[in-house]
Amino acid sequence: MATPDVEAVLLESVEEPQPPELQDLVSVDGLITEPVLGIRMLMSSRDVGSIIGKGGMTIKAFREQSGARINISNSTSSERLVTVTGTKDSVCKAFEAIGKKIEQDTASAKPADSEATPSVSFRLVIQTSQCGSLIGKGGSKIKEIRESTDASIQVAGETLPNSTERAVTISGSPDALTLCINQICAIMLENPPRGPFIPYKPHALPNQAYQPRVNPNLPFQAPYTATFHTAAGPATTTQQMRIPNDLIGCVIGRKGSKIHEIRVSSGAQIKIAGNEGETQDRLVTITGTPEAVGMAQYLINSRIHSEVNSFISVGMNL
Repeated sequence: MATPDVEAVLLESVEEPQPPELQDLVSVDGLITEPVLGIRMLMSSRDVGSIIGKGGMTIKAFREQSGARINISNSTSSERLVTVTGTKDSVCKAFEAIGKKIEQDTASAKPADSEATPSVSFRLVIQTSQCGSLIGKGGSKIKEIRESTDASIQVAGETLPNSTERAVTISGSPDALTLCINQICAIMLENPPRGPFIPYKPHALPNQAYQPRVNPNLPFQAPYTATFHTAAGPATTTQQMRIPNDLIGCVIGRKGSKIHEIRVSSGAQIKIAGNEGETQDRLVTITGTPEAVGMAQYLINSRIHSEVNSFISVGMNL
């Protein structure tokens, strides 16, 4: 179990507002900007306490230095999910900072006469449909990543329990891991997740499981959309995006099929405002847990960039 100070910061981290550079990421003056993505990883409670720091000062510094949003799940498990959301550059900076902090802690804990350089490991959690792109045909892509980054990378053969995600373990020096994360980000942006998405949730420790609070007055409550927490305080966040009118159709899809798929996959509530007056864009409001909101933003941006790339391809072929 985390210490009381860590628990307080964990709850605080869930409510951390999104950095300005992630606001309205889809459009700036009607132009498409760099896409956002989210990468999740499993960390031990001990390592989580290390990156949070006393009074949350360490994780606050990581957020400010990288420009990424770093959220930590509130769980009774021995492992916690850490979600890093932002542009590819900001995500890489955040992982670099986390890797160096873990390396520093590991080095300080080893015997004074040891000369071995400590290796750092990240256990990423990635959607199965994207793991194929990460491996490549005949393992060509994963081999290329290993050779170009000097990092060790292993993709689990089985999905994590009760999910459609796999564990991807990367190990090496912080610099090697940063190069590896950069390539993984590029692959994830080029290959958005496909099919149903069931996120992995760490199991509670024995005798510490808790039951979700269900409102009997509501008809049906779909999994992953309800917010459960073990301490008082809000556990949801709301973010807004502006999407150009000529691109909103690819997000909604035929008869609302795409936006429904994004809602189900992310577990977030998504509302699209009507086209009022002569505005050039539509306001999209996303509500849910930080992880759900980050995933919804990523899926929306993936749809938009896929549409824009198709326009570019058609234009080049004319």
